Amino acid sequence: MLNFLPAYLIGFISMIFYTVNTLFWLLPIVLFSLLKALIPLNLWRKFFSYLLDNMASNWVAVNTLIQKLFNTTQLVVTGLEQLEKRQWYLVISNHQSWVDIVVLQRILHGKIPFLKFFLKKELIYVPFLGIAWWALDFPFMKRYSQSFVKKNPHLKGKDIETTQKACEKFRHKPVSIMNFIEGTRFTKVKYEKQNSPFQYLLKPKAGGIGFVLSTMGDQLNKVLDITIYYPDGTPTFIDFICGRVKEIRVDIGIKDIDQSLKGDYVNDRAHKIQFQKWVNQLWLDKDKKLAEFHQQNQ
Repeated sequence: MLNFLPAYLIGFISMIFYTVNTLFWLLPIVLFSLLKALIPLNLWRKFFSYLLDNMASNWVAVNTLIQKLFNTTQLVVTGLEQLEKRQWYLVISNHQSWVDIVVLQRILHGKIPFLKFFLKKELIYVPFLGIAWWALDFPFMKRYSQSFVKKNPHLKGKDIETTQKACEKFRHKPVSIMNFIEGTRFTKVKYEKQNSPFQYLLKPKAGGIGFVLSTMGDQLNKVLDITIYYPDGTPTFIDFICGRVKEIRVDIGIKDIDQSLKGDYVNDRAHKIQFQKWVNQLWLDKDKKLAEFHQQNQ
């Protein structure tokens, strides 16, 4: 709408709006998070969980309005019609830029439950954000290395048990768990260092979602497989808020989570190998999808 303004001015004004919107919602989220933590009653905490989710959802909605106001980026999305808000999803995507998160929040807002990220347990101690993530029911994971478990065999299986307890709240409340299974953003340097067998992707790390499904296999019903493509090259967040990103293409596929994916990824070697093959095939298909996008853009 305001694309007649210079790009740097659009970016500056956009950043002010994003900052104001974030502070506007962060302050009450932290306040209500403290109230939720003070009284350990299930009904009380359930009420605040829904309230806080709505606040976070409103934050995303206002961010989307800011984007529509300040830039003309065209989002070409396929697969949205398959989504259901009352469903339990494991969401995976390729990862190239911080813009990916903004895009995912925008296109999925109101279509599926609010996106949750698995976080390391240590992050709960981050000032303000730790209590907010806890109150928003972001599950915290406690992972032990194999060498640590060998030295402390009594802790075997405790990491899964801890995460299962953290995810109990999702049994009766639909959720979307987000995971970038490349583990980091794609860059040419990382790609060459890995000697990746894929054309447009880094190697996938199956352990993260293997652990998620070991923990939440009976609760998650669908895998939301998302492929993001930037026709004009990978943008920075500054490029995006300045309105320099003309088009973004997104493909959404849905796969059932069948019994073959619900095993003990940590301790069952046969299941681990089978699961890694499934993830690798998923990534081969995604690489083909990105190749198709590139061909269409030539």
